[in-house]
Amino acid sequence: MSEESYEGIPRNKIPWYPSINYEKCISCGKCVDFCHMGAFAFEEKEGKKRSVVKNPNSCVVFCRGCEDICPAGAITHPSEEETQKIIEKLKKAKA
Repeated sequence: MSEESYEGIPRNKIPWYPSINYEKCISCGKCVDFCHMGAFAFEEKEGKKRSVVKNPNSCVVFCRGCEDICPAGAITHPSEEETQKIIEKLKKAKA
């Protein structure tokens, strides 16, 4: 399940997705459980499970819920201001 477009712009053209800082990540999986859009998944690496951003374009544009529930503060998103500028530019190009 994912958004195919946002305000008429194809979702894959909008650079809005979470990033995980693995130096902070405690591999609790709260982000995987939280995101009902399936942006996150578990991956096994070196015998350990860790969360990964598997489907970045599944992230709802401007949603930051996973950031809020991350107990380690390991998840970030791009700047909302910069993302909005990109969206406006794409809308103008489409018009």
